[in-house]
Amino acid sequence: MRFLRRASLAIGTLAIGLSATEPACAQGVSELSVLTYNVEGLPWPVRTGRDADLARITQRLQELRHTGSQPHIIVLEEAFSDAAQAIPIKAGYRFIADGPAASDAGAPATLPADRAFLAQASFLSGETWGKWRGSGLRIASDYPILAVKRAAYPAYACAGMDCLANKGVLLVTVAVPGAAQPVVIVATHLNSRRAAGVSFERSFYAYRRQVDFLTDFVRNNVASGMPLIVAGDFNAGQEPQRRAYLLRQAETWRATAPVQAALDTCLEARTRCATQNGPDLLFSQQRGRDWQLFASGQAVSLALKSMCALFGHDAQGRMLSDHVGYAATYRIEGSRIQLASAGLADGGAARLR
Repeated sequence: MRFLRRASLAIGTLAIGLSATEPACAQGVSELSVLTYNVEGLPWPVRTGRDADLARITQRLQELRHTGSQPHIIVLEEAFSDAAQAIPIKAGYRFIADGPAASDAGAPATLPADRAFLAQASFLSGETWGKWRGSGLRIASDYPILAVKRAAYPAYACAGMDCLANKGVLLVTVAVPGAAQPVVIVATHLNSRRAAGVSFERSFYAYRRQVDFLTDFVRNNVASGMPLIVAGDFNAGQEPQRRAYLLRQAETWRATAPVQAALDTCLEARTRCATQNGPDLLFSQQRGRDWQLFASGQAVSLALKSMCALFGHDAQGRMLSDHVGYAATYRIEGSRIQLASAGLADGGAARLR
């Protein structure tokens, strides 16, 4: 479903501190909780046997809603299968928007370097097979979605098996109760490194061009005075070149307020940013794939209050997906920006790194 609709849904190691509990993120008045989660909802024959875990993800979100502690907004990646797409509907989210569909055309190659990259596309690597699926992006919200924008990444800007999905960008403008202005949420899923099955140089070229497109999309579609959260699977990993390129570009998204990485900011703040299921947050930070990058607006500032890993490892070390799903809770402050240092609810900010 492509259009907005209402529906009746630092560095730790894996071996330490695995939690058998299922945390619930505490929320208060004038707060916004955002979950980012790659649910590994890949279709047959790429993945099999995923329905049971996807149903458990749905059940967990239903349980959170029953106690009033569900994330207000969920950003899903790899929501390809029917079971994955049904998660927010069954979990009771009223407003849903999807990213680019398989049929949405990306921009053609016009620069000589891009044309040369496209000319080297490999059939054996899946780069010439066409788009078998859409972006797999889905944003669901308890609060009204006022506007939706979406765009596929340029047609040539993909590498390896990632080319089978029409990856791109999804933007929604959300009316948060009590906030002086809406909050913009952007979702994306960038080209993978090893899973793409091609050389580092080829995947990194596609990655850079996708990040360039994302940067232009944010700067062209998000007014400088709007509060902003960009979430998703950025696939930066521990590759220094990928991380450096992503964060260098992210710093240019906003001239009026700093862009901050929520996970780094919270974990570096220690006791000044409450955490639940900390080992899984550390695990996610170490992997470097799942990010929330945020910046305040002029009439509304976002102050990071807490984070919790809602979907992590169980007592046996097993996860419901191959990613941790974590939620960040932001305090909504209706005054003009009071920062260069208001990245945390009680002051203090971490630099992008």
